Amino acid sequence: MIQPDDVARYLQDNPKFFEDYAELLAHLYIPHPHGGRTISITERQILTLREKCRALEGKLGELIHFGEDNDAISAKVHRLSVALLAAHDFEQTAQALDFHLREDFAVPHVAVRLWGVPAQDRIEFREVSEQTRISAAGLAYPFCGPAGSHESVQWFGDDAPHVRSLAIVALRREAETIGMLALGSEDPERFYPDMGTIYLVRIGELAAAAFVRTLG
Repeated sequence: MIQPDDVARYLQDNPKFFEDYAELLAHLYIPHPHGGRTISITERQILTLREKCRALEGKLGELIHFGEDNDAISAKVHRLSVALLAAHDFEQTAQALDFHLREDFAVPHVAVRLWGVPAQDRIEFREVSEQTRISAAGLAYPFCGPAGSHESVQWFGDDAPHVRSLAIVALRREAETIGMLALGSEDPERFYPDMGTIYLVRIGELAAAAFVRTLG
């Protein structure tokens, strides 16, 4: 007994079949994909092409949206870069980083801790546990996810109990880890494990270079 797969395989292996039996196409009707009536193969092909066009248009719309988002983030990173380059000392650097992350990137909670560089009497140089330093050194990529019990959450002070998601970026001078940048949000979905981190990496590199430069 001939199976449907046998017919499909035969037609694939014999592309000239419908050339030899062209009149057969005029008498073949198949079910409409969205209704009970039957339509010709030509109509079915047109419907299939239209559906593919709609799907491609949807994909194109997504790509345009992602491209626009990336352009917007790139512009924000550029503005941060310019501000950090214009900073003349550590205080201006810290202020520029904090301002742009809060105002331009809409990150409500920002905290920095530094070690391994000339210290100053500022909150950024307060003592950090050895475990946190080890964790920062082991970060190949920024951590993004639930705030949990990370020590860095406490750096947000009175706002710490309200922080639900967290991003942690290691600050490095060449291969040496010299600190950590912590970003917090009350939105549990703001920072999540599968999010892209390329811009967080770049912000961390910019911040670390600026701190090293202004601390001498």
